[in-house]
Formats: sequence, structure tokens, C-alpha cells
Amino acid sequence: MSKSENILKKHQLRKTQIRLDVLSLFLSNNQAMSHAQLESKVGSIDRVTLYRTLKTFEEKGIIHKAIDGTDTMRYALCHGECEEHHHEDHHPHFHCDNCGKTLCLDQIEVPNIHLPKGFSQSSSHLIIKGICEVCNE
Repeated sequence: MSKSENILKKHQLRKTQIRLDVLSLFLSNNQAMSHAQLESKVGSIDRVTLYRTLKTFEEKGIIHKAIDGTDTMRYALCHGECEEHHHEDHHPHFHCDNCGKTLCLDQIEVPNIHLPKGFSQSSSHLIIKGICEVCNE
């Protein structure tokens, strides 16, 4: 059984070709990808079907939104203890100013922020911009 099939089985999702293809892309690319990037790599696919696939994967805790300070929404594979409707992706995202890639920095934890009295936090995103190691060579 492939890694993509194992992920679908673990999250109790039906095995469809589009789900296998999208998971395969996430597993083979070590970067966050936009809807447009996924659409161009998967090939002939209905845009709505891809949108629904991404939404299902996000709800099930398979992928998370990788907010990188650009106007483009990107998604990345979850590597932690994400569960259905509950993500544990407390890490920064790095956006390379040179090549445009967005990467998860899983090894770095977002620092705990102490808000003033009366404020409550629903989410936080740490975005680091600069030049990635590949572009720095």
C-alpha cells in the first residue's frame, strides 16, 4: 500500500484518483502549493473537484493553510498531530523572495504571545521572508 493510500485509510477517506494524485504531489514536493500550482501539476481536473479535495484534506487534518504574507493561499502537508477539525501546525512559514517557494519550518515553534487583558487569541501566524538555502547557494 502506498503512503498516499495509507493516509487516506488513516483518515477514513475513499480512495479516488484525484485524492491519490494530490497527496502524491504533497508528498513529493517539500513546499507549500497553491490551488493553481496543484491544478497545473495534476493535469486535467475540474477546478471545483480540486477545491473540494483540498477542503476535505484540510478538515481531516491532512493539510494546513500555509499563510506566507502573499495574496495566494497555499497548502502544505501536516507533519504533526493534526486531527480532524484541529490543526497542530504551530510553526512558522518561510517565503523565499527570490524563487517564491513557501516552506514549513516544522523544527521552529511559534513563540507564545501574551496578549493584554481582555484579548483572546484564535490563531497566530509567523511568516519569515528572505532567501531560501537553495537560492543562497
